[in-house]
Formats: sequence, C-alpha cells, structure tokens
Amino acid sequence: MYRFGDGISDIGNAVRIPPLGPLLPPTRDPYGITFPGFPTGRWSDGRLEVDYVGNAVGLPNIVPYLSINASTSYDGVVFAVARSTTLNASFLQSRGIVVPPYNTPLDTQLNWFRTFLQSNCTSQTECAKRQISNSSIVIEFGELNEIGYALVQGKSIQEVTSYVPLIVEAQINAAREVIKMGATLVLYTSAAPLGCYPYILTALATDDVSAYDGQGCLKAVNDIAVKFNTKLILSILALNAEFPKVRIFPTDYYATMTAQIKLKTPLIGSRLRNPALRSCCGVGGRYNYDSNRLCGSPNVPACSNPNNSIFWDGLHFTQEVFRNVVAIQIFPALLVLGCRII
Repeated sequence: MYRFGDGISDIGNAVRIPPLGPLLPPTRDPYGITFPGFPTGRWSDGRLEVDYVGNAVGLPNIVPYLSINASTSYDGVVFAVARSTTLNASFLQSRGIVVPPYNTPLDTQLNWFRTFLQSNCTSQTECAKRQISNSSIVIEFGELNEIGYALVQGKSIQEVTSYVPLIVEAQINAAREVIKMGATLVLYTSAAPLGCYPYILTALATDDVSAYDGQGCLKAVNDIAVKFNTKLILSILALNAEFPKVRIFPTDYYATMTAQIKLKTPLIGSRLRNPALRSCCGVGGRYNYDSNRLCGSPNVPACSNPNNSIFWDGLHFTQEVFRNVVAIQIFPALLVLGCRII
C-alpha cells in the first residue's frame, strides 16, 4: 500500500521534516492519548484510516517514508504529509498564499515515490511487477489545504473555487503516472466538508445565520468541496475509460463526515453553536479553537472522551471518525475492488 496526501494519512512524516517538524504539535501530549497513549506523529488522538485499513487487509506494518532506513521492514509506505497541498509551491506563491515550511505538495511526494522505487528496483519492469502491480495506490488530499489556507488568508470564495479544476487535474495526472508505472488499483478520497472544520468556522465567522446550513457549517465553503468532488468523480470516470483494465475507485468522505456530524447535532439549538463542530483538544471561541494556542500547547486541554467528538484539534479528525469512515466507506470499496478483508 502506497499513500499520498495530507493529515488524513500522515503517520509521521511531517514531524520528521526539519527544522520545524520535531517541534510540531503531534510530538507532544495529548496527541495519541486514545492510542497508543503517547504521541506518534499522527495528527489525532489515536489511529488514522490507514492504520485500520492496513490491519484489515493484512498489511499492519505501514511506515512513513521519512522513517525508512536500510534495516526498515514494511508492508506499505505513506508519503503523505499533514497540512500539505495538491498544488505546488510556485502556484501558491504566485497567488500570495503562505503555507507552512513543512508543506510537501503532491509533486514532491511523487518524487519521494520515484526515489523509493529506484532504491528498491533494478529496472522499471521489476518495479511494475514487484512493487506496484500488486499494491494499492491511495491519493487523498481530502482536507483541500490550499483552499483552507487561501480562505483563512482572505482570498474570496470565487478565487479559491477557481483552484478546483487545477487540483483535480493534478490528482488525476498523479494517478495517470502511477498507472503507467504499473499500478492496477487506485483509490481516491473525496474532499471532506471543509465548511464544518473548526479552524474555518473560526476564521470565517459571521453573524449572518443564512451563511450556515442546518448543522452550522458554512454553506459557501462546503459548496467548494462539492464542486471538487463532482469534478473528481467525472475525471475518474474519464480515467477509467482511458485505462479500462485498472480499478479506480473514489471513496466519499463528504457524505460519511456529513452523516456523522448530523448524528451528533442536537435537534434544538443555534446553528452558530453546534457542539458537534467543537474541537476536542483546544481552547477559546465558539469552536474551541485558537490558531495561537493549538492542541499540544501549554494549558490547552483535551476533552475527556475523544470518541464523542468529530474534530480532534480543529484541523483533523478523531480516531473514532476514522474508524467509522473505514467501516462505512473504505471496507465496502475494498470488497467491491476484490480485496480480501481479514
């Protein structure tokens, strides 16, 4: 299993990127408090989706790319880096969008993948046969970080919506490349409902109640995610037509996340104060999120039972959410694609 993406899959790459990585929040308590009880570099209270999937298909030893050395054994490699973007640094810079120094966009992750293959294969034919054809390739940038960065930094809905075709094109081109390398199974993660994230709700807060949907999420921001998902699915269908022997499948994070938020939304209450949209680990404001006092900072508490929360730190999900996503979306997709669940 090989995975590209952001914090949905990052099991320890971001924290290994100097100079800031070793100082990032998931190197400190209370990250990992649910499992295994200490920080692991995952941006969650415990496991991520990739952990559940790896165990289920008999590939429990999936490692972050930056942890690999000559003695490392593994069943799969994660190239994902939390808070990373699909679009490359030059595009973001040209739009005046500032990103963290550990941002590792998709083109860089693909370069890591090529380097990894070169160190493990003697030829392209060997790579296609031994390293790629019997593996699943997962491309997930479901947090749409370039959209989030742009919105928080004051870009308009209209401008960031114009990024959508470019993001989809970059992800499809990445799949096309790995298919030409020999991949026969490619999974995509659709965008999550970005307008429900505490960090977005905090940055774009308004007293205009009509800006929010029934769960208290920002409608205009979620519309961007819906546009992305629609275009991604259409592009996947075209890619399937281009490579009819390759199994290409999207998983619907948006629907699964929306359903989980609805389940935790009180029947009566203000749309501006839906407790289901509050961070478990955080402090301040309507959504228990303050960008200047992130989870892992001194005197920033975590809720007593993260399993009751959707959002862990205002930017990422709790372990319970990932468990539900896998049960509802990923396992059925794997079964449809002929994977064996153990």
